[in-house]
Amino acid sequence: MFDLIRMCILNLGRKKSRTMMTVMGIAVGVASVVLIASIGDIGKHTIGEELDSLGVSGIMVSSNRKLPGTALTDEHLALVRDSGAVDSAIPVVMDYTKVYMRELMMDAAVWGIDYGANQVFYLNRLHGRLLTKNDITAGRDVCVIDQNIAQAFYKRDNIVGKTITVQFATGMRELEIVGVVSSGGNLLQGLIGSVVPCFIYMPYTTMQEYSHKGGFDQIAIKVGAGVDANVAGQQIQNELASFAGVPGGFKAENMTAQKDRLDRVLNIAAAALSVIAGVSLVVAGLSIMTVMLVSVHERTREIGIKKSIGASRRDILAVFMLEALAISVIGSLAGTAAGIALLAAGCIPLGIPMRLNVEIILLCIAFSICVGVVFGVYPASVAAKMKPVDALRK
Repeated sequence: MFDLIRMCILNLGRKKSRTMMTVMGIAVGVASVVLIASIGDIGKHTIGEELDSLGVSGIMVSSNRKLPGTALTDEHLALVRDSGAVDSAIPVVMDYTKVYMRELMMDAAVWGIDYGANQVFYLNRLHGRLLTKNDITAGRDVCVIDQNIAQAFYKRDNIVGKTITVQFATGMRELEIVGVVSSGGNLLQGLIGSVVPCFIYMPYTTMQEYSHKGGFDQIAIKVGAGVDANVAGQQIQNELASFAGVPGGFKAENMTAQKDRLDRVLNIAAAALSVIAGVSLVVAGLSIMTVMLVSVHERTREIGIKKSIGASRRDILAVFMLEALAISVIGSLAGTAAGIALLAAGCIPLGIPMRLNVEIILLCIAFSICVGVVFGVYPASVAAKMKPVDALRK
């Protein structure tokens, strides 16, 4: 075996350029699969975190305002909270408007929420405090902003105690900033900033007064542990319709199911791209077969000499199979290293955590090695079948 390995290294080193080009073919295919699989995993994980941080991992109940008696009120909220499947529920009043500070203006989404919003939404407090029960009952002019707003107006995160002016239907209103939370929608804001602006959270009672809204736009629900969100959503939807006497007047949307559908779409896209990248491995395998056939033709006399001094067909077969295997292994390892390096080069500057799909990477390495061995069988068998007399004659 030691002699076989030594001969393999010497034979591959004879044509360094040709060997390197063949290795690069395998490496490019493996690197492509590693990158695509890892980017797919990173995309699913990052988008899932962003959607969770925007509070879309539970159930959102809305009503068809065109139908009479369907406007969401405190009675509907109490009915939802009494449901056995519900862990917590908060009213939500929403508006997209403009906010002003230091003679500057920006677009923002203003969310009127309850003091228990942190049980449903992901609000990671950085500075100050969140909304309290007293803020809600007293209808105070206070708010919690995300750090994007703080950075935009003051170039720092902590601006607790400052005031921000919000444009409502009743005119301009000044709100005191009592807390700053992390920006849950950073990724989405970067991709579709005009659709998902910065966020302001204020007491829903205050927002109802300033926006002239008598009810709620939605009710955000977090179901209990072990509860099927689809079943709970349908149950809540039926209970509200029965209470209001308006069939089809309410809609309970399972946001987790929406995220799962998005995950499936990303999985299909990643799989399709991986298959396309895998085709390059097959092409690289054909190049291995071509190179090995050329090598057999160039080393015909060498094969004849080895056979004439006692080398068996098995010995000749092992030499060429080991060379094909070496090319595949070197190319696979180089491609894996290159793929991981490129992934790190893209993730580190963007501050995105790296995620490696180890199973896919190992499967890709095994597949590329198998491709190299399979395409190396024919050239090796051609060399092994040569008769010493015919080989020496050439």
